[in-house]
Amino acid sequence: MADDSPPRLLLIVTGSTLRAEELDRPLAYYLQQQVDRASGRLGLAIEARVVADLRWMTDDELQSVPTISVGGPGVNALAQSWFEEVPFSLAVDEQYCIQMDPDLAEPRASIWGMDNASTQIAVSVFVDRFLPRFLENAAAYAPDPIDPDDSDD
Repeated sequence: MADDSPPRLLLIVTGSTLRAEELDRPLAYYLQQQVDRASGRLGLAIEARVVADLRWMTDDELQSVPTISVGGPGVNALAQSWFEEVPFSLAVDEQYCIQMDPDLAEPRASIWGMDNASTQIAVSVFVDRFLPRFLENAAAYAPDPIDPDDSDD
């Protein structure tokens, strides 16, 4: 019997700088295609969308959605915000890294390199080594509800 539940949203966040728009956004769209393919193979109802870092950071509802950040802390405000917060799962010769909780308690990952070529490699490594497990956890993730009385605004 087919699952009639609506697809689970997954966000892929890129920077808002001109450089990020030019170089990282195409990588984000590539990653979106890979998410679509992998979720189909795994039988998961996941729908990926690419959004800008500033949009993600100013929308509390988006912050509870499973998220992958693409691009480094110099061009992506989300990657900069997560730099000290999210553990490094993989760092290769100070060229590229993947930040992600190894237990995926929260489905969030930051993928970036020291330049665009190494960010491309990092995205490829993420797709090959981590994407299926990330998607399975994202599909099962139930975030804590947002408490409107707990706002810092």
